[in-house]
Amino acid sequence: MSIYAAYGTNLDPAQMARRAPRSPLLTTGWLEGWRLTFGEGLPADSGALATLAEDPGQRVFVALYDLMEWDEPHLDSWEGADRRDGFGPGAGAACAYRKVTVRARTADMGAVTAWAYVLDAYEGGLPSAIQLGQLAAAAEKAGAPGSYVSDLLARECLPTEL
Repeated sequence: MSIYAAYGTNLDPAQMARRAPRSPLLTTGWLEGWRLTFGEGLPADSGALATLAEDPGQRVFVALYDLMEWDEPHLDSWEGADRRDGFGPGAGAACAYRKVTVRARTADMGAVTAWAYVLDAYEGGLPSAIQLGQLAAAAEKAGAPGSYVSDLLARECLPTEL
């Protein structure tokens, strides 16, 4: 069994159903010792991409999926983990996500070893307000606590055009 720890917009069950249709949701939980952050300067016009960074004392809400072997290449393609020239189908950006092993804590399964995508770039970018809204909506759909959703919406973001 390959357990995928989804965060960011992949918390949205409908999005995961499109990206990994044969892979069932197992449970939700937390990556302890990690924080949600954003890649620097990627892409500047629409906000930086969400990623994870190790940080003791922090945690990130995740949805854990039993990722089937035939869904993994499709998800890798969406995240750009299958190449070094971009992310997402048709994208041409200079970096991509890579897989890392993480430990998730869950209420019903206890500690679980899983893997997650981490952006292969420097952190420090700012998301757009639209991105933060999408992240918060996905977290809410996955059952994240209200305080986690509120914290997402309160993050600093790129100024919006009037």
